[in-house]
Order: sequence, then structure tokens, then C-alpha cells
Amino acid sequence: MELRQLAYVVAVAETGSFTRAAHRCFVVQSALSHQIARLEEELGTRLFERNSRRVRITAAGEAFLGPAREALAAAERARDEVAAHGGEVRGTLHIGTIAPLSAVDLPDLLAAYRERHPAVRVTLRTRLVRDLVQQVGDHTCDVAFVDTDPREVPRHLTVWRLAEEQLVAIVPPAHRLAGAAQVDVVRLAEEDMVDMPPGSGIRRHNDAAFSAAGVARTVAFEADAMPLLEHLVARGLGTALVSAATAAHMPQVCAVPVSGVPPRVIQAVWSSSGASPAARALVRLLRERSPGSDLDEPRGARAVS
Repeated sequence: MELRQLAYVVAVAETGSFTRAAHRCFVVQSALSHQIARLEEELGTRLFERNSRRVRITAAGEAFLGPAREALAAAERARDEVAAHGGEVRGTLHIGTIAPLSAVDLPDLLAAYRERHPAVRVTLRTRLVRDLVQQVGDHTCDVAFVDTDPREVPRHLTVWRLAEEQLVAIVPPAHRLAGAAQVDVVRLAEEDMVDMPPGSGIRRHNDAAFSAAGVARTVAFEADAMPLLEHLVARGLGTALVSAATAAHMPQVCAVPVSGVPPRVIQAVWSSSGASPAARALVRLLRERSPGSDLDEPRGARAVS
């Protein structure tokens, strides 16, 4: 069994095509097909069902896929560790984040990281919190910036509290609450509301705040992006709860201070076990850029070298 065969299987599974997989791996299709056939012969089972119209991974292929990805990642980490031992950090760093992320200046952080480690290829993805935590757990994401309760993160992952974001209500400029000194969640629950979809950290945070106050609210509209949420509120379709930093960049609505809603806590999540040199370098940079803060000691953290 060879690493290139594992890479070919993963490529076919992810692209759903031998042709696209060959393009991704920079080989001719016949060579890729031959190597996968050799691997299937060695394993004594088919990894893919092929016909003239499509390629479908088998149950055996699904079982093979996870360990194959882990083996490829381990081989890449081995190469990166050797390079790091010689003083060069390289490889690929996969970062995940919620959106919006106001408490961390991510572009500035990435610029500083690239300046220090130009040999590292950085990828950035925006996902729901539950997806990011799962991806960190299965090592398809190195570091994620999330706003979930640390108790909801698996114990084998490291959780580091980075910052707190105060939340405010946003309303249309002509709304009766616009210009109010403050509004509480009981009063806010009387209004139709706009929120992010279930599975997002801020939605769970907001739901918990109303539940703790013992009031039910009506989420009339869900928006998967803050610009859309702002437009819906501006058109009078509901009020919303967002971070004060986010509201400051929403010119179409008015922000109103709100009581009874705890701050939204932003955290970094990563796996200390098996963290790549590129991931460890980002964690070190995060520590350096937070001097004198009251950050909690990371839960489950190990020494970062």
C-alpha cells in the first residue's frame, strides 16, 4: 500500500470522478485507475462502484476513507516536523471561523502570520459552530474561532477564551425602540425577530438568553449572513440581537443597549494532540498578541513548542 494510492482514493471520493481526481493529482487517468485497481486487489474488495455515468464509493470505501486521510495527514505532518526541526515552519494551515468575527482582527492576524511563516499555505473557511468543532475534532480544520459553550466542545480539544462581545438590539430607524436608553429581553420578546439559523453560535446564545428570562420569542425570519439580517431588520420585518461591534457597521439600522443578555464569548479551539507545526505557530502568535489580557488558561492545553 502506497501513499499515492491513498491520495488517489481520497481524490476520487471527494471529486466523484476519476477524471477530476487525475487532474487534481497531476497524473493521467489511466495511471490513477491502475493504482486504485491494484489497491483494491490488495485489499480484496472494491472501494468504488463504476459505471459509464458515475462513480459511487462503496461501504468498504467509506470505511477506508477516514484512515486514508489520517495516514496522508500524518505523512504531511512528519515532513513538516522535520522542516520545523530545522527552523522552517511550512505545510498547510486550515483555519475556520464563525461570521461575523469582530472580537478578533483575523485579517491582521493572518498578515502577521504570513510575514513570519511565508512557506505555510493558509486556507480559511466560514462555517456554523457545530461544523467547525466537528472539523477540528476530525483534524480537517486546525484552529477554529467559535462562540460556543466550552462544555459543548469535546474534552480532547483545547478551548481558549479570547474575548467577550457585548450584544445590542438593532431596530429600524423609525421603530418605537430606536433611541431608547435600554431595552430588556422581556420587552424585546414582544417583537418579531430576525436571527441566524439554528446551529450558529449566536443563535444558540440568543435562544439561551430568552429561555433564561423565562420568555418565548418569535423568530420570524432566519438569515445566514449579517448583511441579509441587516436588510431584513431595516425593512421592518423584525428586530435582532447582534454584537455591538457588528452593529457599528450597520448603517441602515439603530442599535439599542439591551439588558438581560450575557456577553458572547469568543474562543479558539484546536487539538493539542497531533497539532502541526503550522498550527502551533498560530497558537504562539495568538498568545503573543494578547499580552496582559485576562484570558483563561486554555482548557486541555499542552505546552506549545
